[in-house]
Amino acid sequence: MIELTDVRKVFPARRGAAEVVAVDGVSLSVDAGEFAGVVGPSGSGKSTLARTVNLLERPTSGRVVVDGQVLTDLDDDGVRRARRSVGMIFQHFNLLDSRTAAANVELPLELAGVAKAERRRRVADLLDLVGLADRHASRPAQLSGGQKQRVAIARALAAKPKVLLCDEATSALDPASTTGVLELLRQVRAELGLTVLLITHEMAVVRAVCDSAVLMDSGRVVDGGRLGEVLVRPHSKLAAQLLPTPPVAGLPGDLVRVTVTDTSPEGDVLRVLVGELGFDVEIVGGSVETVAGRRFGRLLLQVGGDDGRLDPALQRLRDAGSLVERADPADDPAPWREEEPPEPASVHEPYEPRFLDAPDVQR
Repeated sequence: MIELTDVRKVFPARRGAAEVVAVDGVSLSVDAGEFAGVVGPSGSGKSTLARTVNLLERPTSGRVVVDGQVLTDLDDDGVRRARRSVGMIFQHFNLLDSRTAAANVELPLELAGVAKAERRRRVADLLDLVGLADRHASRPAQLSGGQKQRVAIARALAAKPKVLLCDEATSALDPASTTGVLELLRQVRAELGLTVLLITHEMAVVRAVCDSAVLMDSGRVVDGGRLGEVLVRPHSKLAAQLLPTPPVAGLPGDLVRVTVTDTSPEGDVLRVLVGELGFDVEIVGGSVETVAGRRFGRLLLQVGGDDGRLDPALQRLRDAGSLVERADPADDPAPWREEEPPEPASVHEPYEPRFLDAPDVQR
């Protein structure tokens, strides 16, 4: 459904500043019906990448294919038509203050020339879908943050898109509203058969709803794949942060990190280390949670009494299928940002969404 091949986006130098390589040779593939996440720290290029999917930012080079159409080969008129199959929601809801919830949802249909009776039917169905049928006459100022984002989701679905892009859609919400919006996105994906690409800096959001994950840093993909595989066998420090990891700095002795899954024989680790080899073992940290119906987590063990036998024992456990490794304080992840600051002005001008590329509408 979505295919990006060697996409690069360079913003030219401005006001004496150097050019910015926001996306640097990114390739990714998202299957039809998949819920994929792109996650990374501030400035990693993930929001710019999202804008290249519907050519709000035309790539400097590379190829973008959505639903079989090569968007990068289209002229401006062709891109405008193709965008109608791609809905988009943002961190900031961009609702029109002068319109009710129903009128905000109706706007793209109105601008597209859809008949009034059909518009009203479609709006009623969408507000019911997002759980706001009873708030159809409310204006944005009368809605909570979570309710505003639900209106924005309904508006993004008005044109019956096949793809939904979500750019930091939960970053401005409280935890309860975040949970509700994520559950709604999962519901509409299932009911409408949508392909969803979610951009976020929150690892918990990826764990909550995504089938697959792409991790970006400094404009490049540093890891990715099916979520379960990335959780179990991360190939980067960034991917290792997808699961809460107990820090090891300041802890004495030999430390062993055990990755737990619903199929891993983690019980063998304690049996071998304690029962067979006589090590003194203490569990000093850990967490286990359910992701996509499967159990994942990490335990941190403090092992005493090593006389050169620990590394062979760990290798034996790995050969038997256990996911174990020595834990090094140098591998402790850097603190993850809880808030995403705005993109620097040198990279993006403020963007106001245009509904089906129609003329601007007064607020």
